[in-house]
Amino acid sequence: MMQFGIFTVGDVTTDPTTGRTPTEHERIKATVAIARKAEEVGLDVFATGEHHNPPFAAPANPTVLLANIAAQTERIILSTATTLITTNDPVRLAEDYAYLQHLAEGRVDLMMGRGNTGPVYPWFGRDIRDGIPLAIENYALLRRLWTEEAVTWSGKHRTPLQGFTSTPRPLDGVPPFVWHGSIRSPEIAEQAAYYGDGFFHNNIFWPMSHTKQMVQLYRRRFEHYGHGGADQAIVGLGGQVFMRRNSQDAVREFRPFFDVAPVYGHGPSLEDFTRETPLTVGSPQQVIERYAAMADEVGDYQRQLFLIDHAGLPLSTVMEQLELLGGEVVPELRRIADARRPAHVPDAPTHASRVAAAGGGRDMTVHAVDEVTGASPEVAR
Repeated sequence: MMQFGIFTVGDVTTDPTTGRTPTEHERIKATVAIARKAEEVGLDVFATGEHHNPPFAAPANPTVLLANIAAQTERIILSTATTLITTNDPVRLAEDYAYLQHLAEGRVDLMMGRGNTGPVYPWFGRDIRDGIPLAIENYALLRRLWTEEAVTWSGKHRTPLQGFTSTPRPLDGVPPFVWHGSIRSPEIAEQAAYYGDGFFHNNIFWPMSHTKQMVQLYRRRFEHYGHGGADQAIVGLGGQVFMRRNSQDAVREFRPFFDVAPVYGHGPSLEDFTRETPLTVGSPQQVIERYAAMADEVGDYQRQLFLIDHAGLPLSTVMEQLELLGGEVVPELRRIADARRPAHVPDAPTHASRVAAAGGGRDMTVHAVDEVTGASPEVAR
């Protein structure tokens, strides 16, 4: 089954139609409400970005937000839309996301990225020129921390480890699934292919020709490394939509938000942007037709996430978008995707499917030992 969901960047943006800017508190609470609504309308995934600067109220540590949402939901997969593998310590990532995995009963995965805010590197004592080497080294260590009980390691960008055990251990002995997110870096597509992980191309600012090129590179290298055929690689795409029953109403209502949006405002016209990127402003049927055609360019893929809560859109409008997305658009896109996908192309990964593929869950709990004798506490007593 293909997964459909939403992702948020957590921007705190003035509503251009009212002049009102939400407080950080309002934006944070609204994000939780949006996630709950996403599950209610039948979406599969809620994902949040990681930011450390205004005008964003996205969490600096996404596990805080996702744990709160996990406590208020039952089914939806909770993901990061970016976990900064470059500036976060792999030890902390291993511990935090394994802990979240337990709290959420496995409904957790990660999207690794380098981030698009240059100053974040010196804020955390890093050099932006080391972006790719940090992504490669830190992720290699993170994998070992999740899959090996006692890790001895040394590298260039952090202090060595000697027999270190990250706790808690991954739920059922299966770490969270990892997507590698990149817009323009072929090295990251290569990294995803090397490990057999997912590749997420957040193509919201790019033409399909570029997206196709990046996905094809990942697919070729996935096959090269022996993980399966190129068409069996695990691919995700980003997207943006704004819908009303009548397409003219959608364009009229969304235009003021687009024109002054912090990310793409004061640039290309709405018409140019919707022609050149996946942004689709129109009726639900127009969204269905455009996104159903994505697979014609990149092949059958496993995850589609939409950005719908940005640019100052009020919460009530976002909730209306979710009703249309979950009630009309996603059911039809899911039907189309399921009908066209060959049997050998895998479904989107879930914790349950990965546990089954591993032959069942295992308790990975590491029990304390006496530092002198090496015996367990019960024996030592």
